[in-house]
Amino acid sequence: MLGYSWKVNNLASETKREQFRRYLEKAGVLDSLTSVLVALYEETEKPNNALDFLKQHLGVASQESADAEALRQELNEMRQRCELLMEENKGLKNKLQRYEPTQDDGAAQ
Repeated sequence: MLGYSWKVNNLASETKREQFRRYLEKAGVLDSLTSVLVALYEETEKPNNALDFLKQHLGVASQESADAEALRQELNEMRQRCELLMEENKGLKNKLQRYEPTQDDGAAQ
C-alpha cells in the first residue's frame, strides 16, 4: 500500500512539472533561455559575471538601462531648473535689499 501512495504522489508531481514545462515553453521562456545559454557557451572569452551576461542578453539590462537613462535626463533637467531658481532667488534678494535694508544695515546707520 505504501508503494501505491508514493506512485500516486510521484505521478501528480510529474503532471505538475509537465504542466509547468508546457507553460514555460508556450511563453517562449525555454527558447529564450536556451538561446542565451548557447550564446554564453559560444563566447570565446567568458564574461566575468555570467549572471550579468544573462540579464543583458535577456533584455533585463536594456530595460534597466532605459529607466536609468530616463532618470539621468530627469536629474539633469531638475539641476538646470534648480540653477535657474537659485539665480532668480538671488536676483529677488538683491531687489529686496534695495528696498528693505537688512537689520545689520539698519543698525549701522
